Amino acid sequence: MSTFWARTAWLPGGLARDVRVTVDDGRIFAVTSGAAARPGDHLLPGVVLPGFANAHSHAFHRALRGRTHGDGGTFWTWRERMYALAAGLSPDTYLDLARAAFAEMVLAGVTAVGEFHYLHHSPGGTPYSDPNVMAEALRTAARDAGLRITLLDTAYLSGGLGQPLAGPQLRFADADADAWAARVDALRPDATLTVGAAIHSVRAVPRDALRTVADHARAGGLPLHVHVSEQRAENDACLAEHGTTPTRVLADAGALGPGTTAVHAVHVTPDDVGLLGSSRTGVCLCPSTERDLGDGLAPGAALRAAGARLSVGSDQHVRTDLLAEAADVEMHERLARGSRGVLDPAALVELLTAGGQAALGDPTGGRIAVGSPADLVAVRTDTPRTAGADPEQLVLVAGSADVDTVVSAGVVRVAGGRHVLGDVGALLGAAVDAVWRESDR
Repeated sequence: MSTFWARTAWLPGGLARDVRVTVDDGRIFAVTSGAAARPGDHLLPGVVLPGFANAHSHAFHRALRGRTHGDGGTFWTWRERMYALAAGLSPDTYLDLARAAFAEMVLAGVTAVGEFHYLHHSPGGTPYSDPNVMAEALRTAARDAGLRITLLDTAYLSGGLGQPLAGPQLRFADADADAWAARVDALRPDATLTVGAAIHSVRAVPRDALRTVADHARAGGLPLHVHVSEQRAENDACLAEHGTTPTRVLADAGALGPGTTAVHAVHVTPDDVGLLGSSRTGVCLCPSTERDLGDGLAPGAALRAAGARLSVGSDQHVRTDLLAEAADVEMHERLARGSRGVLDPAALVELLTAGGQAALGDPTGGRIAVGSPADLVAVRTDTPRTAGADPEQLVLVAGSADVDTVVSAGVVRVAGGRHVLGDVGALLGAAVDAVWRESDR
């Protein structure tokens, strides 16, 4: 067993003082408040929060950061740059890039990630000799970086509503929904990997295949994620093709429910909000991506009030700062409503931690409580950004640079703001350079 001691920690009932956490085999064995520090305790500075969950990630998009702003454009022009990147990745460069991207997440306090994985096959679409070699690269990368991964293996079967697959999309696609399911069934979970499923979007999975994917996920007890209404053009195309919204198409296919997380949900209608809430479907908001790509402001508070469980994700990794993502859920509400305090700090901590962990298939995660994974994040309260802040409001002012210590499954992965792998900036620089050299050939 090992023990960690914090002057202040966020327990399920709120902030507590002088907290000792006893860890056994990667899980929390005991939590004691009002306990003096003892020799042998690992002392954690600042305020200690449960481990953060990044509920929506595309690890390879990290290579796009700072490379897509030269000509302005839209989501759809950004996507062309993403396709160019996807065309050149190999299993080896994918591994190196994902390892560095995941290490950056851990530096930011992330202890679990939902990787929305659709880069399955070789250029041209031919399966590798191991059809899941790219997924295995993600497994290795997550293990090396020190976080758990829910591999959301993504069905991607068409190039758009009524459109054939083309170009780099061929790498993303299986022959049909049954072939996708067979490949998913070949994945094996372990202590650090949970197998999940994803529908890329209603534009990339034909209507008659949606139920096959949803039923397969439900039968296997797999968390199911899906991009929903990120762009107005997506809604317009769906209305033209199906006569209704993406949310209604998913509902009719049986794809909504407590095991499903809708990602983005920016341009949902009031009826969509009702469908998502009444079905207890989760919603993952990605404020930095939604802002960077000009997507719009998602109605997070309305979705939560309707019954949807909220989480956050860094998506395309225009930044990797989950504390900032959580705070921006509230800031976007302030912009949309013209008022403050729509979601209080406790609600933001919830969506950053337990809400995200539940979306990734672990209802025990995201809490400093007996039986939960021993995931602890110490956020400093003496930095230029956090000094003087009320600890209960820390989530609204702190960022990734203020994370001092990260414990994942009882193992210290970050200490003094430094990852055990060393210089993560150097790892990222080398990985990104290698990816673009290969993609530009």
